Amino acid sequence: MTEPSAAHDAAVTDRGRLAGSAYSSDRDLAARQSLYRWQTPRHDLPGIVAEKLSGVRGRVVDVGCGNGTFMQRLRRDRPDLHLLGLDIAPGILTGVPGPVAVADATRLPLATGSVDAALALHMLYHVPDIPQAVRELSRVVARDGLVIASTNSGRDKAGLDDLWQRAAGDVLGVERGPARISLSARFTLEKAPAFLGEGFGRVETIELPGTITVRDPEPVIAHMASYQAWADQHDVPFEATIERARTVLVEHIARYGTFEVTCLGGMLVCRR
Repeated sequence: MTEPSAAHDAAVTDRGRLAGSAYSSDRDLAARQSLYRWQTPRHDLPGIVAEKLSGVRGRVVDVGCGNGTFMQRLRRDRPDLHLLGLDIAPGILTGVPGPVAVADATRLPLATGSVDAALALHMLYHVPDIPQAVRELSRVVARDGLVIASTNSGRDKAGLDDLWQRAAGDVLGVERGPARISLSARFTLEKAPAFLGEGFGRVETIELPGTITVRDPEPVIAHMASYQAWADQHDVPFEATIERARTVLVEHIARYGTFEVTCLGGMLVCRR
């Protein structure tokens, strides 16, 4: 993975784009989440979070809670916890059971030491000032509390990147087209410990590798199309590339029976 450019950083962190398009509803996020139904081994991410919080009592804040996937699981498994969901996108919060609030990760509306744990799951790469967000997480969590973050490796889903570049090349009439945008490039699993280590003395990385295997192109196409909010960042006609990728996938599956994508995500458990 090449290092993200200033234009990439601006596109991935722009609040107007995030709140007004990318996460104005949960449609695109749900499309990305749903691809993991075809992953083996299946990693129960909400279950892992619940297990890591087994020793926590009191208040837990989910910063960048999105469509509430993790909060819903915690409400079921840990009804004793007092949960608060925060996100910068009002639209994506509409279906999340309260209490929830619109808030910025770099200016959390919480008192110092007021929560017993904080979650920052697949969202810190969207924050313009990641070190400031880490400082805020450290500030609001009690001394004996913990923070759980998650993100993807820089090597995650390389097969989708290759598929995109092949399809983009076909659209442009070249051998290999420009790369698709990477949301997690600013805060990969490889970079995350250094960021989080500025606020926490102990950072445990839990790698969650797997392989997605599909026999139908649509889950992959839905995942690719979920980047519509960043269509202008791809240097290639977005819809045409999606349609070409569908054709390539149909041909691949007809020939080989399946299409496989290697994944590598992970969680980071942070304590002082």
